[in-house]
Amino acid sequence: MPGYTKFLEKLIEELSRLPTIGPKSAERMALFLLKGSSTQAKALAEAIINAKENTKKCSLCNHLAEQEYCPICQNQNSREKVLCIVEDPQDVIAIERTGRYKGLYYVLWGRLSPLEGKGPEDLPLEKLLKRVREEKVKEVIIATSSSREGEATAQYLRQCLLPLPVKVTRIARGIPVGSNLGHIDQATMSHAIDGRREVNT
Repeated sequence: MPGYTKFLEKLIEELSRLPTIGPKSAERMALFLLKGSSTQAKALAEAIINAKENTKKCSLCNHLAEQEYCPICQNQNSREKVLCIVEDPQDVIAIERTGRYKGLYYVLWGRLSPLEGKGPEDLPLEKLLKRVREEKVKEVIIATSSSREGEATAQYLRQCLLPLPVKVTRIARGIPVGSNLGHIDQATMSHAIDGRREVNT
Protein backbone atom coordinates (compact mmCIF):
# COMPACT_ATOMS: atom_id res chain seq x y z
CA MET A 1 0.00 0.00 0.00
CA PRO A 2 1.73 3.19 -1.16
CA GLY A 3 2.14 5.82 1.54
CA TYR A 4 1.88 3.43 4.49
CA THR A 5 4.74 2.27 6.70
CA LYS A 6 5.57 -1.42 6.82
CA PHE A 7 4.25 -1.59 10.38
CA LEU A 8 0.91 -0.10 9.40
CA GLU A 9 0.69 -2.39 6.38
CA LYS A 10 1.28 -5.36 8.68
CA LEU A 11 -1.45 -4.17 11.06
CA ILE A 12 -3.93 -3.79 8.20
CA GLU A 13 -2.98 -7.22 6.88
CA GLU A 14 -3.60 -8.88 10.27
CA LEU A 15 -6.88 -7.04 10.85
CA SER A 16 -8.15 -8.10 7.43
CA ARG A 17 -7.83 -11.75 8.53
CA LEU A 18 -10.72 -11.24 10.96
CA PRO A 19 -14.16 -12.54 9.91
CA THR A 20 -16.26 -10.07 7.88
CA ILE A 21 -13.38 -7.56 7.84
CA GLY A 22 -12.31 -6.60 4.33
CA PRO A 23 -9.25 -4.53 3.33
CA LYS A 24 -11.12 -1.21 3.56
CA SER A 25 -12.54 -1.96 6.99
CA ALA A 26 -9.14 -3.16 8.17
CA GLU A 27 -7.60 0.07 6.93
CA ARG A 28 -10.16 2.19 8.80
CA MET A 29 -9.65 0.19 11.99
CA ALA A 30 -5.86 0.49 11.76
CA LEU A 31 -6.02 4.25 11.26
CA PHE A 32 -8.49 4.57 14.15
CA LEU A 33 -6.07 2.73 16.42
CA LEU A 34 -3.20 4.97 15.34
CA LYS A 35 -5.22 8.08 16.14
CA GLY A 36 -5.90 6.83 19.66
CA SER A 37 -3.52 6.96 22.58
CA SER A 38 -0.78 4.45 23.24
CA THR A 39 -2.61 3.50 26.43
CA GLN A 40 -5.70 2.49 24.44
CA ALA A 41 -3.64 0.49 21.95
CA LYS A 42 -1.78 -1.31 24.74
CA ALA A 43 -5.04 -2.06 26.56
CA LEU A 44 -6.47 -3.64 23.40
CA ALA A 45 -3.34 -5.70 22.79
CA GLU A 46 -3.29 -6.83 26.42
CA ALA A 47 -6.98 -7.79 26.32
CA ILE A 48 -6.39 -9.93 23.22
CA ILE A 49 -3.37 -11.67 24.74
CA ASN A 50 -5.11 -12.27 28.09
CA ALA A 51 -8.21 -13.68 26.40
CA LYS A 52 -6.10 -15.97 24.25
CA GLU A 53 -3.89 -17.22 27.07
CA ASN A 54 -6.56 -17.59 29.75
CA THR A 55 -9.52 -18.97 27.82
CA LYS A 56 -9.88 -22.70 27.19
CA LYS A 57 -12.57 -25.26 26.52
CA CYS A 58 -14.74 -26.49 29.38
CA SER A 59 -13.76 -30.10 30.04
CA LEU A 60 -17.43 -31.07 30.23
CA CYS A 61 -19.26 -29.15 27.48
CA ASN A 62 -16.47 -27.53 25.38
CA HIS A 63 -17.85 -24.02 25.98
CA LEU A 64 -15.46 -21.16 26.79
CA ALA A 65 -13.98 -21.31 30.28
CA GLU A 66 -11.23 -19.85 32.41
CA GLN A 67 -11.17 -22.81 34.78
CA GLU A 68 -11.78 -26.52 34.22
CA TYR A 69 -15.53 -25.93 33.89
CA CYS A 70 -17.46 -23.05 32.35
CA PRO A 71 -19.85 -21.03 34.60
CA ILE A 72 -22.86 -22.99 33.26
CA CYS A 73 -21.38 -26.39 34.06
CA GLN A 74 -20.22 -25.16 37.46
CA ASN A 75 -23.91 -24.64 38.28
CA GLN A 76 -25.28 -27.64 36.39
CA ASN A 77 -27.13 -29.00 39.43
CA SER A 78 -29.45 -25.98 39.29
CA ARG A 79 -30.27 -26.53 35.62
CA GLU A 80 -32.57 -28.98 33.84
CA LYS A 81 -31.27 -32.33 32.56
CA VAL A 82 -31.65 -31.17 28.96
CA LEU A 83 -28.65 -30.92 26.65
CA CYS A 84 -28.56 -28.44 23.76
CA ILE A 85 -26.02 -29.23 21.04
CA VAL A 86 -24.65 -26.18 19.22
CA GLU A 87 -21.89 -25.55 16.69
CA ASP A 88 -20.04 -22.66 18.32
CA PRO A 89 -19.69 -20.85 21.67
CA GLN A 90 -21.50 -17.79 20.29
CA ASP A 91 -24.59 -20.01 19.86
CA VAL A 92 -24.58 -20.66 23.61
CA ILE A 93 -24.51 -16.93 24.26
CA ALA A 94 -27.36 -16.34 21.81
CA ILE A 95 -29.57 -18.93 23.51
CA GLU A 96 -28.68 -17.80 27.03
CA ARG A 97 -29.68 -14.23 26.19
CA THR A 98 -33.25 -15.35 25.57
CA GLY A 99 -33.61 -16.31 29.22
CA ARG A 100 -36.00 -19.09 28.17
CA TYR A 101 -33.67 -22.09 28.14
CA LYS A 102 -32.63 -23.52 31.52
CA GLY A 103 -30.73 -26.61 30.44
CA LEU A 104 -27.12 -27.50 29.65
CA TYR A 105 -25.03 -27.31 26.47
CA TYR A 106 -22.55 -29.20 24.35
CA VAL A 107 -20.41 -27.28 21.86
CA LEU A 108 -19.17 -29.08 18.75
CA TRP A 109 -16.78 -26.33 17.64
CA GLY A 110 -17.79 -26.87 14.03
CA ARG A 111 -20.06 -28.92 11.81
CA LEU A 112 -19.79 -31.56 9.14
CA SER A 113 -18.40 -29.97 5.98
CA PRO A 114 -16.96 -32.25 3.28
CA LEU A 115 -15.79 -29.24 1.27
CA GLU A 116 -13.66 -28.14 4.22
CA GLY A 117 -12.54 -31.70 4.89
CA LYS A 118 -14.40 -31.89 8.20
CA GLY A 119 -15.99 -35.27 8.89
CA PRO A 120 -17.53 -37.00 11.95
CA GLU A 121 -14.08 -37.87 13.27
CA ASP A 122 -13.33 -34.15 13.62
CA LEU A 123 -16.22 -33.53 16.02
CA PRO A 124 -16.12 -34.54 19.73
CA LEU A 125 -18.99 -37.01 19.38
CA GLU A 126 -17.75 -39.84 21.62
CA LYS A 127 -17.54 -37.45 24.53
CA LEU A 128 -21.08 -36.27 23.76
CA LEU A 129 -22.58 -39.77 23.66
CA LYS A 130 -20.79 -40.72 26.87
CA ARG A 131 -22.21 -37.68 28.62
CA VAL A 132 -25.76 -38.43 27.46
CA ARG A 133 -25.48 -42.00 28.73
CA GLU A 134 -23.79 -41.31 32.06
CA GLU A 135 -25.69 -38.18 33.11
CA LYS A 136 -29.11 -39.64 32.30
CA VAL A 137 -30.03 -36.68 30.12
CA LYS A 138 -33.80 -36.46 29.58
CA GLU A 139 -33.73 -34.58 26.27
CA VAL A 140 -31.16 -33.61 23.66
CA ILE A 141 -31.94 -30.54 21.55
CA ILE A 142 -30.07 -30.40 18.25
CA ALA A 143 -29.53 -26.70 17.63
CA THR A 144 -27.18 -26.65 14.67
CA SER A 145 -27.63 -23.99 12.00
CA SER A 146 -30.13 -24.30 9.15
CA SER A 147 -27.40 -24.26 6.51
CA ARG A 148 -26.75 -27.34 4.37
CA GLU A 149 -23.81 -28.30 6.59
CA GLY A 150 -25.82 -27.64 9.74
CA GLU A 151 -28.67 -29.85 8.55
CA ALA A 152 -26.24 -32.62 7.59
CA THR A 153 -24.72 -32.38 11.07
CA ALA A 154 -28.18 -32.55 12.66
CA GLN A 155 -29.01 -35.64 10.61
CA TYR A 156 -25.80 -37.38 11.68
CA LEU A 157 -26.33 -36.46 15.33
CA ARG A 158 -29.87 -37.82 15.15
CA GLN A 159 -28.60 -41.18 13.88
CA CYS A 160 -26.03 -41.34 16.69
CA LEU A 161 -28.52 -40.43 19.41
CA LEU A 162 -31.59 -42.44 18.39
CA PRO A 163 -30.28 -45.76 19.82
CA LEU A 164 -29.95 -44.11 23.25
CA PRO A 165 -32.88 -43.86 25.71
CA VAL A 166 -33.24 -40.10 25.36
CA LYS A 167 -35.76 -37.79 23.73
CA VAL A 168 -34.18 -36.09 20.68
CA THR A 169 -35.59 -32.81 19.36
CA ARG A 170 -34.61 -30.26 16.73
CA ILE A 171 -35.10 -26.49 16.96
CA ALA A 172 -37.81 -25.52 14.54
CA ARG A 173 -39.68 -22.42 13.47
CA GLY A 174 -38.17 -19.00 13.41
CA ILE A 175 -34.69 -19.75 12.10
CA PRO A 176 -34.19 -18.52 8.50
CA VAL A 177 -32.59 -21.00 6.13
CA GLY A 178 -28.82 -20.62 6.04
CA SER A 179 -28.62 -18.57 9.25
CA ASN A 180 -26.11 -19.03 12.06
CA LEU A 181 -27.62 -19.04 15.55
CA GLY A 182 -25.24 -16.40 16.82
CA HIS A 183 -26.83 -13.84 14.48
CA ILE A 184 -30.45 -14.53 15.42
CA ASP A 185 -32.39 -12.04 17.56
CA GLN A 186 -33.64 -13.05 21.00
CA ALA A 187 -37.33 -13.29 20.13
CA THR A 188 -36.69 -15.54 17.13
CA MET A 189 -34.33 -17.71 19.16
CA SER A 190 -36.96 -18.08 21.90
CA HIS A 191 -39.52 -19.25 19.32
CA ALA A 192 -37.04 -21.72 17.89
CA ILE A 193 -36.36 -23.27 21.29
CA ASP A 194 -40.02 -23.32 22.32
CA GLY A 195 -41.12 -24.72 18.95
CA ARG A 196 -38.63 -27.58 18.80
CA ARG A 197 -39.97 -30.84 17.42
CA GLU A 198 -39.22 -34.40 18.42
CA VAL A 199 -37.06 -36.50 16.13
CA ASN A 200 -38.55 -39.96 15.73
CA THR A 201 -36.96 -41.38 12.57
